[in-house]
Amino acid sequence: MADKITALDLPPADPMPERTQRYLDKCTEKLGFVPNVLRAYSFDVAKFDAFVAMYNDLMLGESGLSKLEREMIAVVVSSINRCWYCQVAHGAAVRELSGDPALGEAMVMNYRAAPLDARSRTMLDFAALVTEASAKVTEADRQALRGHGFSDRDIFDIVAVVGFFSMSNRVASAIGMEPNPVYHGMAR
Repeated sequence: MADKITALDLPPADPMPERTQRYLDKCTEKLGFVPNVLRAYSFDVAKFDAFVAMYNDLMLGESGLSKLEREMIAVVVSSINRCWYCQVAHGAAVRELSGDPALGEAMVMNYRAAPLDARSRTMLDFAALVTEASAKVTEADRQALRGHGFSDRDIFDIVAVVGFFSMSNRVASAIGMEPNPVYHGMAR
């Protein structure tokens, strides 16, 4: 952990709880590295646990939204919020899950230029509206999603992913969180 991961000097908890270290070890085993976002939260185990629990529930838990759809939402929110860390990390996830490097790049730069089906475009337009002006969401906006097969649970999940990344983007940007270099070359 010699590389600077944020602009703040917050060393990891010492001692690191065994369950937290097991989680970090599992990341290394599965991914080959520990995402810097986890390293950034490792100074405070309670904050780490809360972040991981919410992320895992929203991004990996049961949902009518696919993992790719959730990652696409994360990229759109992060792009609007100009969060460097999340654009890089979740752009890589879109490239990997879609098998389409160009889609991942388009999503980061301007999702409206990406070749998306009507269902995905409606979902991402809604995610952009929630990111930019959630108080302006109307029943017509929710009905447009229902018209493309999204359930009310799916709509809640879209909003929850947007909310989580809106918060995460602000934290990552304000503390100068750097993306792991490995993300830049993934799924290209």
